[in-house]
Amino acid sequence: MTNSDPVEISIIAPAYNEVENVTPLIERIATVFTPLNTSFEAVIVDDASTDGTREKLLELSRTYPWLRVISLKQNSGQTAAMDAGFRHARGRIWGTVDADMQNDPGEIPRLMQMLGPEVDMVNGWRQKRSDNVLRLIQTKIANGIRNRLSGENIQDSACSLKVYKRQCLQGLTLYKGMHRFFPTLVKMRGYKVIEVPVSHFPRAHGVTKYKFGSRVLRAFIDLLAVRWMKKRMLRYQAVELFLDGGHKD
Repeated sequence: MTNSDPVEISIIAPAYNEVENVTPLIERIATVFTPLNTSFEAVIVDDASTDGTREKLLELSRTYPWLRVISLKQNSGQTAAMDAGFRHARGRIWGTVDADMQNDPGEIPRLMQMLGPEVDMVNGWRQKRSDNVLRLIQTKIANGIRNRLSGENIQDSACSLKVYKRQCLQGLTLYKGMHRFFPTLVKMRGYKVIEVPVSHFPRAHGVTKYKFGSRVLRAFIDLLAVRWMKKRMLRYQAVELFLDGGHKD
């Protein structure tokens, strides 16, 4: 496959110090997507890892030619890594997962089938999360506050397992922390979003890079920014008038 070849689906994943997880991630993608007889690519964005993740991905790309490795020059965070993936993806449909294998990329084809005239984005909902009790309580509180202030009813905005039509995010300017609000941002662009339960697994290797306490204040400030954007979004209708009394929308 060359850069000019059409691609149906791009699987996009940010990776930061996930050297033990990227091999099972790529092998799972190969197992699921190779038999589908559709063109696909995996766009894995290394967020300046220090544990050999980038080198492992390059090694895997020798075996899997559909694997594309994007490398950030310095550690820039999850939103930046997602944005880099979007900008390099060539697929008509984008599917996103984390590289830690707590999401199953094998669910992406199921979510893809839900896209259609009335559905532009499918948001995964980790209805039965494999987390400890404290993390579950923290997440429930965070989702409640997020929905209350943003005027949304999304159960799990922060779930990375999502599927989009390309146009939902193409050309969208992102800011730090905005990966938590993709369903809201997509709705603000006029697209239709649904939410469906997806599986969630315990982390098999490595440790989480996102600590709840250290990001509460940043997440709250980001939430206020999204709330402001929704309230200040331009909403109007305009028609072109003609001397004969006619008009055109």
